[in-house]
Amino acid sequence: MKLDDLARLRLRNQHLTGSRLQSPLDVVRWNLAVQSQDYPGAKWGIGQRAAGVRDTDLDTLFDEGAILRTHVMRPTWHFVLPEDIRWLLALTAPRVQASNAGRYRQLGLDTDTLVRSSDLIARELAGGTYRTRAELGAMLEAHGIDTAGQRLAHTLMYAELEAIVCSGPRRGKQFTYALLDERAAPAPELDRDEAVALITRRYLESHGPATPHDLAWWSGLTVGDARRGIEMHKGDLESVTIDGTTWWHVPSDAPVDTRTPVVHLLPNFDEYFVGFRNNEVAWDPAIRARYDTGREFWLNHYVVLDGRIVGAWTRKLSAREVRISLNIPAGLDDVAEHALAEAAAAYGEFLGLTAVLESD
Repeated sequence: MKLDDLARLRLRNQHLTGSRLQSPLDVVRWNLAVQSQDYPGAKWGIGQRAAGVRDTDLDTLFDEGAILRTHVMRPTWHFVLPEDIRWLLALTAPRVQASNAGRYRQLGLDTDTLVRSSDLIARELAGGTYRTRAELGAMLEAHGIDTAGQRLAHTLMYAELEAIVCSGPRRGKQFTYALLDERAAPAPELDRDEAVALITRRYLESHGPATPHDLAWWSGLTVGDARRGIEMHKGDLESVTIDGTTWWHVPSDAPVDTRTPVVHLLPNFDEYFVGFRNNEVAWDPAIRARYDTGREFWLNHYVVLDGRIVGAWTRKLSAREVRISLNIPAGLDDVAEHALAEAAAAYGEFLGLTAVLESD
């Protein structure tokens, strides 16, 4: 097996090829958590994995609270379902809080201030009240709590990680916060071993093949926890070893799509590549060599050909069109160009707009 084969396995397990999932809720449930600091991009990532979904459908589900958004696993936002948010926070939030501790100290946010702020926020949001970040900041300032700079963002992240607040419905283009207890029903608690086993199974099922280091990166757990989780399921897993590296995944009867070319216009933080510590599988080797794989890696949306990144894309919206600007250094042949046009048309359909392709 080669890395190209691993890429095709991941495309299938991510439902980017083969059968699509039935609904956006199924996509979030399957992935367990979907990185979502780029809200429009994360919606499109879900849209490519669900049958017949539109951008506005995602907005409706989000506003209704069927899909929540909070800081979990890593210090960034993820979409997660109400049924999973509590056990996932209980498992992963302590490590995020510990990693944030130094930043809290730099910002002058001691534990007393964070706890007092969370109590005030909880009182403000009680009874189905939704507030924007700015409104919560003004409320905290009125109680003598400084919210300047990044203090407010980290104060709210602390409250999210403590399972006090999560996303509320949008107000126009603004996001609001809500009490978690009013957006997610109570759920049975899992002991730590149960939670480690569950997160491992669901990650390897949806993201695999992957290594313990990939699982640790994605989940925020230690590599030791990741290895222990894999050991719990070892009898049910399959492994692939290439050049001394072993990847694990949950076997599936679903066929791997071997058609070529298959083109995807994936958003910048898509689970297909952000869900792994080592992104080698997702890159065309020639294109990878052209990139600074530090900060620049995250600055674009990506054109993916047969599971490998071959270029970048950006979008510009108007009332009737989405103009998609492309940067594909090696170009595409005529057959791949046709597949690219189909991918662009699908994005336009998702947005309810006409897609127009442009080259840089």
